[in-house]
Amino acid sequence: MNAGASESGTYPTASLETLRMRARVMARIRAFFHQQGVMEVETPVCSQAATTDPAIESLVTRYTGPGAPRGLPLYLHTSPEFPMKRLLAAGSGSIYQICRVFRDGESGRLHNPEFTLLEWYRPGFDHHRLMDEVELLIQSLKPSVDTSRRIRYQALFEQHLQIDPHTATVEQLRRCAQDQGISGVDTLDLPNPDGWLDLLMSHCIEPAMGPGLCFVYDYPASQAALARVRAGDPPVAERFELYLDGVELANGFHELIDAAEQRRRFEQDIHVRAAAGQPVVPMDQRFIQALAQGMPDCSGVALGIDRLLMQLVGVDTIAEVMAFPIDRA
Repeated sequence: MNAGASESGTYPTASLETLRMRARVMARIRAFFHQQGVMEVETPVCSQAATTDPAIESLVTRYTGPGAPRGLPLYLHTSPEFPMKRLLAAGSGSIYQICRVFRDGESGRLHNPEFTLLEWYRPGFDHHRLMDEVELLIQSLKPSVDTSRRIRYQALFEQHLQIDPHTATVEQLRRCAQDQGISGVDTLDLPNPDGWLDLLMSHCIEPAMGPGLCFVYDYPASQAALARVRAGDPPVAERFELYLDGVELANGFHELIDAAEQRRRFEQDIHVRAAAGQPVVPMDQRFIQALAQGMPDCSGVALGIDRLLMQLVGVDTIAEVMAFPIDRA
């Protein structure tokens, strides 16, 4: 390898052996789903709608041509979720997709604005049964992985920080963050408990989660996103996140199939975005229509391939498992 070319960004940031392993992992994933009877699909990268989630920003491009002489804004997908659910509503059965996805403003040790996502949906599964399959997939790729554990979101916060995330106030969570020595807390203006819970999770809990697989489930109802909410005291979102050696890999839902409730959540997202001065983006009306026409009871999960490869290879940055991250693209 020419040193000057390496310094200028000509060569990949991942070693060739890592890139070979990446190819082997992709082949094993496809073999796993073939064995499970799950069909591979492809859906558009560009859409006339965007994610409304205030925590995620879409990259946008513009199409000019037949049908749009003045130009049509198109959003690069942050996940293939909405069109995959339209396929489910059309009767596709179990499906999966491996694709590149795009998120603006995300770059760092664990982030690149363009990355590879594995997403799959299982009609007839709840989130617990889907956790079983996620674990089976990981074990097929890393047989030596430590036995997994599963813990409720509430129990996790009580175990590590002695607070109840369902009842704690913003002030109580702020004091907890101060007691834990998180820098800059005094200048933070997080208006609701979820922002503080995310901060405490990333700074205090994730680094202490230990080796092996850990599924965290039953999130606060306010963090339901596209998951259904189970009534109770307190009500909880039927969703999970998977951590491997303390790094978040996957986010799964027992999927919401109520079109009216999904529209209400999208409208609430748009209100939050407008109040925060974020771009107001069009919601996916075709997805809402598909829900209204009937989507099967199912669970789905999105798993970051690049982060999984980091853990399989044993490297510290996402750039080390990618050929050309954003600064070399």
